[in-house]
Amino acid sequence: MTQAVQAFYTFNNMNKLNATLLLCSMLLFSCMGKKADLIVYNAKVYTVNDKFDTVEAFAVKDGKIIELGSNADIEKVYDAPERIDAGGKAVYPGFIDAHAHFYGYGESLQSANLTGTKSWAEVCAKLEAFAKDHPEGWLIGRGWDQNDWSDKTFPDKAALDRLFPNQPVLLTRIDGHAAIANQKALDAAGIKASYELTGGDIVAKNGKLTGLLIDNAVDLVSSKIPPATAEQQEKILLDAQKNCFAAGLTTIDDCGVDAPLVEFIEGLQASNKLKMRLYLMLSDKKENYDYLFKRGAVKTDRLNVRSFKVYADGALGSRGACLLHPYSDMPGKQGFLLSKPEHFEEVAKKIARNKFQMCTHAIGDSANRAILKIYNKVLGGTNDARWRIEHAQVVAPEDFALFGKAKIVPSVQPTHATSDMYWAAERLGNERVKGAYAYKQLLKQNGWLPLGTDFPVEQINPLFTFYAATARKDAANYPAGGFQMENALTKEEALRGMTIWAAKANFEEKEKGSLEEGKFADFIILDHDIMSNDDAKILNTQVLKTYINGEKVYEKK
Repeated sequence: MTQAVQAFYTFNNMNKLNATLLLCSMLLFSCMGKKADLIVYNAKVYTVNDKFDTVEAFAVKDGKIIELGSNADIEKVYDAPERIDAGGKAVYPGFIDAHAHFYGYGESLQSANLTGTKSWAEVCAKLEAFAKDHPEGWLIGRGWDQNDWSDKTFPDKAALDRLFPNQPVLLTRIDGHAAIANQKALDAAGIKASYELTGGDIVAKNGKLTGLLIDNAVDLVSSKIPPATAEQQEKILLDAQKNCFAAGLTTIDDCGVDAPLVEFIEGLQASNKLKMRLYLMLSDKKENYDYLFKRGAVKTDRLNVRSFKVYADGALGSRGACLLHPYSDMPGKQGFLLSKPEHFEEVAKKIARNKFQMCTHAIGDSANRAILKIYNKVLGGTNDARWRIEHAQVVAPEDFALFGKAKIVPSVQPTHATSDMYWAAERLGNERVKGAYAYKQLLKQNGWLPLGTDFPVEQINPLFTFYAATARKDAANYPAGGFQMENALTKEEALRGMTIWAAKANFEEKEKGSLEEGKFADFIILDHDIMSNDDAKILNTQVLKTYINGEKVYEKK
C-alpha cells in the first residue's frame, strides 16, 4: 500500500472515531438530565394543590415550576446551575395578602410610627422626637389607638396646638378611620365647627373644634398634604417591598389606590426595581372609573388591575361602623354609611355593566346587610364575578346566607379578631358579638375564604394571620382557650386562605397560590413547619428565603 493510500485510510478512520466519540458524549449529556434553572430538594414542600400533597423536590425553568416529586425523581431527570438543599425545612407557596394597603404602608414608613403607644402623652413625645428631623412641612403620624390606653377617651388637639403652632399636624388612628389634626391643619382645610358633611364627623365641644375627625372628615385635611414626588413614591414602594419580602409575601392586594399610581408602578416593574406582584383595587372615584373603563383591565405577570374598592362604613374601634342597633357602650350612636345607599347601587350597576370586580369595605351588621342586598340584586344569583365584602366583620345571623346565595366572597383579616377581642363585646354586646369575626361561618358560605392582614392597620407578618385564624389568640397567647373558638379555622384552611384561596379571590388561581406544574415559582422557606409544629412555635417562625419567579428576593442574614 502506498504511503498516500495509507494516510487516506488513517484519516478516514480517525473521523469515524471522532464522530463516534461525539455521539457518545451527546448521549451521555442527555442522560445527565433535562435542563432546569433551579432545583429545590431535601424539603417538605406543601404544594397546597387540591389534595394538599407534600413532596420532597421540584424543578424550575423560566420562572415556572416544571415538575415536582421525590428527591430521586427530580435528581434523575433534571440538571440545573442553581440547587437549593432545603435541609429538611418546610417550603410553602409564597404568601398572598388578600387585603392590605401596600402603598399606605410604605407611606407609614416615612412618617411617625405611633403604633403601640400607651397614652396620648407618649404619642406627643414620639411626635416631638420625629419633628426634630422634620422641621418643615406637614408632620404626619399613624398608629395610635385609644383602646390601648388607660384613659380610653379620644384625645383633643390642645397639646398639638401648643407644641406645633406653626406646623400642620395630622395623626391618623391605627384603623385609618379617625385622626387628630392641630389647628394649623384644620385652617389649611378651611374647617370650622359648623362644617357639615355626609359619612363623617368633625367633632366639636361647646362650639370649638377638638381636632378629632372621623371617616370622611379625615379626607378633608389629608387632601391638603402635598403629593409625594416621583422620588418619594419610588422610595415608598421599594421600602414596602423590602419588608414584605422579608415576611414571605409575594403578592399583595392593595385595597384603594388612584389611577396615576397604576402607571407609576408599571414603570417600576418594567425596570425590574419593583418585583412584588400587586393586585390593585382602584378607589371609588369618578376619575378612577373613567380611567379603567376606558383602558380596560390591566394584566401582566406582576400587575392585575380589575377591581374597585368602595367604603360602606367606618371602623368599630372609632364607632364609625354602621350597626343595625345602637352601640352597647354608647346607646345614642349607631355609626353611619359613608355614602347614600343610592351611591352604592349606582356604582355596583356601573361596575357590573363593565364586567369589573367590586370590593366593598363593610364592618357593621347594617353596612354588611345593605351591601349584601345590593350585590344580590345586581348580580342576580349564582355567578363567577367574585365580588367581595372586605372585612365582613359583624354580620347578623340571618344575613350569612346572602354571601352564598350570590357567591359573594368574604375577605377577612384574622388579626382583627385578636386585636378587637378586648373590647368588641363592650361595643356590640354579648349576643351580637357572636356574629363578629365569624370566619368558620363565613367559610361555609362558598367553601373558600381569602385571608389578609389589613396592614398597616395590623402587623404585616402573615404568620400572625395564621396564628390568629387557628389559635384565635394574640401574640401574647391570650386568651388561654382562644377567642370564640367555634369560628377558628384549621391549619389547612388557614394556609389555603393565605395562598390558593387568596389567589382565587384575584382570579389568579391558575397561575399562583400553589406549587404545581406550570405555575409561578413563588415560594418561601421557613425555619419551622407551621403545619406540624405546636402552636407555641408559630409566632417565632422565621422566613429564611423568599423567591419570586425562581429568583431569590430575600434571604435572612
